[in-house]
Amino acid sequence: MVWPFKPRFSKQIARIEITGAIASGTRKRVLEALKTVEEKKFPALLLRIDSPGGTVGDSQEIYSALKKLREKTKIIASFGNISASGGVYIGMGAHYIMANPGTITGSIGVILRGNNLERLLDKIGVSFKVIKSGPYKDILSFDRELTEAEEHILQELIDTSYHQFVTTVAEGRNLPPETVRSFADGRIFTGQQALELGVVDRLGTEEEARRWACELVELDPDKTLSFTIEERKPLVNRILSGNSQARRSLISTSMDWLDFEMSTSGLPLWLYRP
Repeated sequence: MVWPFKPRFSKQIARIEITGAIASGTRKRVLEALKTVEEKKFPALLLRIDSPGGTVGDSQEIYSALKKLREKTKIIASFGNISASGGVYIGMGAHYIMANPGTITGSIGVILRGNNLERLLDKIGVSFKVIKSGPYKDILSFDRELTEAEEHILQELIDTSYHQFVTTVAEGRNLPPETVRSFADGRIFTGQQALELGVVDRLGTEEEARRWACELVELDPDKTLSFTIEERKPLVNRILSGNSQARRSLISTSMDWLDFEMSTSGLPLWLYRP
């Protein structure tokens, strides 16, 4: 939006979108946007989340930044089509959460993926010689099965990450940890079910979440503008239009997801995997 006057940010609310898988690129963009919200002294932030989750560390850093920001700014999270796993974790950084009745959410848990190509490598006659400093340095190698000791190590890692997740949800939603564990088994549920479980505060659209944010800081929802903070795109992307831009966007999204899959193999993920 081109502003014909110097905007009075104290009379507006900020809006940030978190879409797609959460990884380092998402973290950098969102942290920079949150810094802008703080610097411009927006009284409220509408955080739109439409994400299946992602990497643990990146989700935790965004959540921590939101917790710091909410000391000065009212934050309402609006769950879109899907806000699951790491998306839920990030939402815990808001004061309140609104979801559509049919939003797919939940999937509170941790997953770690590894690929075993041992049988395929045997068929084509490929083998590897590994020199390592310790017995677990090549844990999750794709050319062999996990040992029992390795499975135990990885399970402990996953259990620790899971405990962090449950604790954050319990604190964020003021629920007993045992209550959270009763539904934090990886299952997904709708926004309606999330309301019944205490994971969200209200059901409604993004527009209703925007109006709620305005009301919380005593601004008129009918007169208050929302300022969407976006990453500045290269000039070539801004001048492209029509089907050409749509095709480029689709290709970019596909490549981003492939890159995410390749780069996170072997990492604990807070990610909904249908």
